[in-house]
Amino acid sequence: MQQHTGNRPRVIIVGAGFAGVFAARELAGADCDVLIIDRNNAHAFLPLLYQVATSAVESEHIAAPVRGIIRNMGPKAANLDFCMAEVRGVDFDQRLVLAEGQDGINLELPYDYLLLAPGSVTNTFGTPGVDEHAFSLKNLEEAVRLRNHILRSFEAAAWTEDVEQRQHKLCFVVVGGGPTGVELAGAMAELMAGALRRDFPRLGLASPCVTLLEAGDGLLPGFPEKLRAYARKKLTALGVDVRVGAAVERVTHEGAHLKGGELVQAATVVWTAGVKGEPVAARLGLAVAPNGQALARPTLQAQDRPEVFLAGDICRAEHAGRPLPMFAPPAIQEGRHAARGILRLLGGQEPQAFRYFDKGMMATIGKKAAVVRLGRFSFRGLPAWLLWLAVHLTYLIGFRNRLFVLANWAVDYFLSERCVRLISRRNPLS
Repeated sequence: MQQHTGNRPRVIIVGAGFAGVFAARELAGADCDVLIIDRNNAHAFLPLLYQVATSAVESEHIAAPVRGIIRNMGPKAANLDFCMAEVRGVDFDQRLVLAEGQDGINLELPYDYLLLAPGSVTNTFGTPGVDEHAFSLKNLEEAVRLRNHILRSFEAAAWTEDVEQRQHKLCFVVVGGGPTGVELAGAMAELMAGALRRDFPRLGLASPCVTLLEAGDGLLPGFPEKLRAYARKKLTALGVDVRVGAAVERVTHEGAHLKGGELVQAATVVWTAGVKGEPVAARLGLAVAPNGQALARPTLQAQDRPEVFLAGDICRAEHAGRPLPMFAPPAIQEGRHAARGILRLLGGQEPQAFRYFDKGMMATIGKKAAVVRLGRFSFRGLPAWLLWLAVHLTYLIGFRNRLFVLANWAVDYFLSERCVRLISRRNPLS
């Protein structure tokens, strides 16, 4: 069924992540109708998922309803609308997005211009056992699931008499030494050495059992060497066993098996070793790179489809001859640029080539410890940590969310208390 009968051009944005939301902001008030489609009704601030998983913040505090985001844009957003649906396909010839809405309603949504920004999924690189025995961290549901599991592991260990079984339940492995893996491992170590150690005195925890495995020769690829060394030093000081050159061959209920035969025993393995473009790109018949990202023109238009734009993790864009990382800053800039390209087409002009402005990279290791690269400059420690806090609060959508997250951070900083040590029986955004 078709639901668009207006005379103005219609733009459909698939995905309410960073690229989709910032594209919608660019198109607000334009002489076109804009429809955002997402399987969830909320935009989640993915850089803080690891804090949900480690009981630092509540899942609802890093998410904002898409309709609320639109309403808060003011009167200029009268041309924006939202549809909670799962995109099943696209008829490029008829310019129809085929989706399944609530209660199984089949939707055929016409468009004049289409922006695909559905994001990414975990990349296991075909490693056996990851899907069955490892946790991933790509959405709110997975973050809450991991938090529940960590807390349940401690509850189970508290009443396990066998010493070896108890120790096994309290061993955690994080696979992947990028920003997500580093931040998660540091936060897990602080949680276990702080709040959980006080909550479970009968366990007699001497130190957290957290191991970080990285297949490469160092942590945080893309950061200057001195920052990479600093991150490893800080993680080690927190009690994290950092191992580089440790490629995981398979994952079982026993733990992570490394190439060479060594077994890193752990009841919990968290896979943060990589991401790949949402499979929808390949299902739609778009040309894709080996990592699932759709190949785009320099203007971010899809190959052979000038009315279709790509942005965010699904888009294969390059900077200085190298693919852009699947992080929030490139997604935001791509979303804005794609929207401006659509506006140029609406005005009878050709889209311009996308140029990425590298604002730098940052990662936090723990309390008062972070690393920041800004162009040719880099710094670490408390100043970097304060900048990390400010940047993340700035891009977190919603005053209420910022207030609650800031309050939780203050409690953690001054009292070393994780406020959200809750085992939830519900799934957010389900």
